[in-house]
Amino acid sequence: MKTHHLAVAVALATTFALACSKSDNKAPTPTSNREPEPSSATTPYSGKVDMDKAQVIFNERCAACHGTEGKGNGPASAALNPKPRNYSDKAWQSAVTDEQLRKTITMGGAAVGKSPIMPASPDLDDKPEIVEGLVKMVRKFGG
Repeated sequence: MKTHHLAVAVALATTFALACSKSDNKAPTPTSNREPEPSSATTPYSGKVDMDKAQVIFNERCAACHGTEGKGNGPASAALNPKPRNYSDKAWQSAVTDEQLRKTITMGGAAVGKSPIMPASPDLDDKPEIVEGLVKMVRKFGG
């Protein structure tokens, strides 16, 4: 019976992880000799922040693992190892930069030396108003 529960938990976690990752599966475009444009992962954003869309994205992609209160206790977290980040951890909040948060959000955990279970959201790379909203949400969970 325990094995059945573990299998169900792993299946749920996999489903959530796949649902969280939204990739456009576009082939890379050929590069030129010009400098690449900065992405929202590394560029501070000073425009209007879209908190409404950020909340929708958080609910759709993040809450399953990180929980609606950002404590790393979402429904899929039970089957994950390592456990999702608890955004209310004050020590972590003071150790991470906004740029690191942006990069993690858009590029995923593996790109920043964290869990590869954390999916990337490359579709947000050209939506800094949403990425910045997500950063603000993460910061708000820290108090």
